[in-house]
Amino acid sequence: MAKLTKKQKEAQSKIDSSKSYTVAEASALIKEVSNVNFDPSVDLAVRLNVDPRKANQMVRGVVTLPHGTGKDVKVLALVTPDKEQEAKDAGADFVGLDEYLDKIKGGWTDVDVIITMPSVMGKLGPLGRVLGPRGLMPNPKTGTVTMDIAKAVADVKAGKIDFKVDKTGIVHAGIGKASFDAEKIAGNARELLTTLVKLKPQAAKGVYIKSIHMSSTMSPSVAIDTKRYTEQ
Repeated sequence: MAKLTKKQKEAQSKIDSSKSYTVAEASALIKEVSNVNFDPSVDLAVRLNVDPRKANQMVRGVVTLPHGTGKDVKVLALVTPDKEQEAKDAGADFVGLDEYLDKIKGGWTDVDVIITMPSVMGKLGPLGRVLGPRGLMPNPKTGTVTMDIAKAVADVKAGKIDFKVDKTGIVHAGIGKASFDAEKIAGNARELLTTLVKLKPQAAKGVYIKSIHMSSTMSPSVAIDTKRYTEQ
């Protein structure tokens, strides 16, 4: 077992492992225990009582974090010429079609989100092997396949994220940066958790949210009380 560094021991000592914290307490604590020399991301890991192998228990959705992600999200808009200006005006970092499809075929994926139109999806099918594993394939369910390109780009830039339960039943999502005020971290966490509750599948029986943990890059995790996560 790897030895903990002095900083890691100090961070660990601030967390009571026998306690479940409120979202507000966890958000303040995560700022205290983040001690790397860069601005780390803050993440939530929510374990759900679902079986993702069953279609009627799949949990997937989108949420717009009220305080943004703190990340400069790079957006590629794959659109026809008549939509290019709309995408550019909305803040897309890369705008075009065939030239970017060729770049992607060559292995280029230096973007965070791809937004496109229904009429273009046919051209993206063959690129599934490149885009799929990286989570970049546009999907109507997440609002990244749409005719309202301007809104889709603006939403993503403002803090809209999509999430999906993994095969172990956990939803992982970045909810901001450790430099955020604790209140903003808490606000983003509550927005995600409230959205997850709304998406509870009818087929999911018993306790839906089994555990919630907040952490930042290279920090210990903080357990959140699942019964009262919406408390101030």
